[in-house]
Amino acid sequence: MYQIKNQIYLDMTKTQKSALCNFLRALVKKTPDMSVEDIFDKFIDDERYYFEINNPHFEFLGDYLDDEKFQQETMLYLKECRKYYDYKKKQEPIIQAQKEYEKKKRAFLREVKMSKEQPTKKQLYYYDRLCKKYNIEKKELSSKLEARDEIDRILNEHDCRNFESDENME
Repeated sequence: MYQIKNQIYLDMTKTQKSALCNFLRALVKKTPDMSVEDIFDKFIDDERYYFEINNPHFEFLGDYLDDEKFQQETMLYLKECRKYYDYKKKQEPIIQAQKEYEKKKRAFLREVKMSKEQPTKKQLYYYDRLCKKYNIEKKELSSKLEARDEIDRILNEHDCRNFESDENME
């Protein structure tokens, strides 16, 4: 797409070319169900309409709308945009799988880091309070990971017991 962009609209200024290309690319992106020819026709019709009511999106297009070279270049660019977005759509499952893998990797590395660090004072205090509350014998906690897992285990165990006792009352 970027290679094509350098080969088209050579007689426009850099700003004009950029504005037009961004508009066309956005047009292709938001109408994935329309064919390139339909998008092109809609674009030309809309621009003619806006010129008729004296409110054009791109004032510089007045000279270009009927130009054969402009129409060919626009069609070429629209086709490239369509290829780009179709390719991107096909790549989406792969990208999602990669993101999921990276997320799992970060979680694993976070746990490895936690397993090497001493538990925080807050964790130790909370663990101590839970042990007193539920009359559990305290263990020596050697890492943040162990403290987190032990606290989760106690909470889950006693939440399940509370849930079961609530059911028995009904």
